[in-house]
Amino acid sequence: MLSDQDVQFFRENGYLPARRLLSEEEVARLRERFYALLEGKSSKKPEAMRNLYGDEERVVIQIVNAWEADEEFYRYLFHPRLTEAVARLMNTDTVRVWHDQIQYKPPFKGGPTIWHQDHPYWPVLQPPDLVSAWLALEDADVENGCMHVVPRSHLWGKYDEGTVGIREDDWGPAHDPTFVPAGETVEVVPCPVRAGEVMFHHCLTWHGTPPNRSSRGRPGFAVHFMPGHTRYEPARGHLIEHRITVKPGEILQGDYFPLVWQNGPVTPPPPPE
Repeated sequence: MLSDQDVQFFRENGYLPARRLLSEEEVARLRERFYALLEGKSSKKPEAMRNLYGDEERVVIQIVNAWEADEEFYRYLFHPRLTEAVARLMNTDTVRVWHDQIQYKPPFKGGPTIWHQDHPYWPVLQPPDLVSAWLALEDADVENGCMHVVPRSHLWGKYDEGTVGIREDDWGPAHDPTFVPAGETVEVVPCPVRAGEVMFHHCLTWHGTPPNRSSRGRPGFAVHFMPGHTRYEPARGHLIEHRITVKPGEILQGDYFPLVWQNGPVTPPPPPE
């Protein structure tokens, strides 16, 4: 799926623009299952479903661990082309899933996602080597709130949660100028993704999404992958920390952190009950 040039681009820039992963039929199945989840029609429940804003005028619906509620999403975690790509980007022979999430911005009133790095929200995971794969379930573009990134920002260090915010006037990143090393500039790059395509970003890359004021919904399915050397280090709480069963300092593993690549594709075992 990825060339050597793709891998080098990712390591230098902290993201990789969209690549085709699923056929129209495959993404249509996931899209159908997403709307069933959204409407409460699944027999099982995800870890969480909530409006991140709690505001009817600004809505971002977050569904955490859709894979726990629906086998289509569970099987997707093991997609061999996806897991091979992630293993190459992380330069690892073992890949597990930290968690997944769907973020849905409805038409006209979808809220923004502030500029941020992912890892400050995941301090229980060390070191910060995770990679996220963001799959569009519907076409995502600038008009309806596609991902935007700041290239090379994954090389600038880790900042506290919330310290890379948002400018209300032009939706650019609001940050302490000292965050940017000498000789670097903050360049905002939009990353449109068509339905069935996937883009990748490093857990320290600055990224965010603008509001959706279009007539089209914008559901995106992100899977956050971790390399096999990722350790559990107790810190402030996380939504799925109750699923962790290993001791502090140990490699994070377990049924709720599926092993999806080990020197090659992994056949999906039955999901945990």
